[in-house]
Amino acid sequence: MQIAIVLYDGFTSLDAVGPYELLSRLPGAETVFVAKEAGPVRNDQGTLVMVADRALHEVARPDIVLVPGGPGSRRAMLDETILDWLRTADATSTWTTSVCTGSHLLAAAGLLEGRRATSHWLALEDIVPFGAEPTGERVVFDGKYVTAAGVSSGIDMALHLLGRIAGDEVAQTVQLLTEYDPQPPYDAGSPDKAPEQMVAQWRTHAGLVLGADA
Repeated sequence: MQIAIVLYDGFTSLDAVGPYELLSRLPGAETVFVAKEAGPVRNDQGTLVMVADRALHEVARPDIVLVPGGPGSRRAMLDETILDWLRTADATSTWTTSVCTGSHLLAAAGLLEGRRATSHWLALEDIVPFGAEPTGERVVFDGKYVTAAGVSSGIDMALHLLGRIAGDEVAQTVQLLTEYDPQPPYDAGSPDKAPEQMVAQWRTHAGLVLGADA
């Protein structure tokens, strides 16, 4: 099984690294980071560089496609090279997945039309013009398409996938060995739970999270 994680300038690190840390532990799986060109790719803060081992055209038939989100997704969803690759890879993939605003790239490629999907809560409605049905769920399965909400939800998505692919025991083992047992000091991880004033503030300043053109 080959897992292809797409990188582009301005991606959010945890969107890619979180699922990678879990999915790469799938028995017999090969995980590759891909981009338009092989080489270094900077994250959304410009402070972390990840290396794409291969160019998109070198990975034609991955079993799992994973697209992270981030402010750079607004540019990436206009890049026909990336969108064409997503369509081609999706034609033979077993699972096509995204984290956060990575679902915008899937939507822009025409892969989510008529499907339920999710994204970061600040950008959830942005998939509507592409024919997707937005839902505020943390992880959404619709056929082979799996979308996760904002950033950290990619870890949950990876666990769901591990269970579907390799069974509950493998997924539980990976959860145990990565000690994924979240116990946050605050209960403000969704707009339904965070203080109303805070949610309203970030809705007003969504561009600071999603990019200047939000």
